[in-house]
Amino acid sequence: MKDAQHILTQIIYLGQEITQVKDVDLLLEKILTLARNFTNADAGSIYVKHNHRLFFKYAQNDSIQKQHGDHGKLIYSTFSLPADNTSIAGYVAHTGRMVNIPNVYALGEDVPFSFDKTYDVVTGYKTRSVLAFPLKTPQEEILGVLQLINAKDGNGNIVAFNTDDEPFIMYFANSAAIALERAQLTREIILRMLRMAEMRDPKETGAHVNRVGAYAAVLYETWASPRGISKEQIEKTKDILRMAAMLHDVGKVAISDLILKKPARLNVDEFEIMKQHTFLGARLFADSHSEFDVAAFYIALEHHERWDGMGYPGTVIWHDPFGVGAVYAKNSGTPKRGEEIHLYGRIVAVADVYDALSSKRCYKDAWNEDQVLRTIREESGRHFDPDMVIAFFKSLDALRGIRKQYPDDSDL
Repeated sequence: MKDAQHILTQIIYLGQEITQVKDVDLLLEKILTLARNFTNADAGSIYVKHNHRLFFKYAQNDSIQKQHGDHGKLIYSTFSLPADNTSIAGYVAHTGRMVNIPNVYALGEDVPFSFDKTYDVVTGYKTRSVLAFPLKTPQEEILGVLQLINAKDGNGNIVAFNTDDEPFIMYFANSAAIALERAQLTREIILRMLRMAEMRDPKETGAHVNRVGAYAAVLYETWASPRGISKEQIEKTKDILRMAAMLHDVGKVAISDLILKKPARLNVDEFEIMKQHTFLGARLFADSHSEFDVAAFYIALEHHERWDGMGYPGTVIWHDPFGVGAVYAKNSGTPKRGEEIHLYGRIVAVADVYDALSSKRCYKDAWNEDQVLRTIREESGRHFDPDMVIAFFKSLDALRGIRKQYPDDSDL
């Protein structure tokens, strides 16, 4: 039995660990993982509150994961539920109270909420114990709900969650809420920047950039995991890449409306002007102060490069003609190919094309999935890094899940 001092030290460490994560989606996944590890929970899910509804974001389930026999993440349907007393998570969001239920199939008649058995029926999983608690800021605003399922003892048996752990869990939840509030603010700042681009280019929606960012993080993890890169480095890079990839087309704010909003394909001269959005976007991050700036720079600059050297803008010469820090760029005419293209550019190239082909545009309908997958496979070694295409197909279920999570009418 751990003593209180040891547990408190552990909780403080976990709180410090989540403060290192900047991206909202990766933070939510991290919060769920750490809370499950602390309570030895077999499964869990996390929801984000928006207006008066809870939006399901992530779930983890060790038992079902083992049945799948692979190391990929489980894909769940996205849904929302009312923040009221009709469900366990809804009750927690509505009241701000923690609930600790030893057996959800033996709820008393005095509780206002009920347990939805649908998931158990569909999957064959048996939910028993549930610990659900709010992610509440110091200002008492509830940002979401974390729901842990089926605590295990040292022998792997399902038991009730330890009531002695509840104060420590709430301490962790408060730290998680503060980190989540900060991450949501960061995401909102990025989305506001991108809404400026959306005013100029109707294709540059919040849903599109969220999908590209999420695709990029998944592709990187799939590519990096078998290459001996440490888990810590993978998590750090995913965090940076997830946000930086959202800014891949930010340079379009400097392109004329006549080109951006043209309801047809561009002619040769117009396309040459459009190409400038790459180094115009990169210029915003040329004076690098962080790893995020470096990532955003290379993504903006190189996400239209091609593995075979036929992309753009190629090698760019940066210069400050007046010596006052006003950095400009011009194309040297030298193409980039293969691994001359930054890893981040090669990742976002696949992510961006996949989303563009799968989405409706003013000049085309969305392609069906067979067409999209065939094109990506055929472009391996031409447009795309062959290793990145391999990572793409290994990640396909996760990518499909992301597309459902960020439909075209949503910025969440």
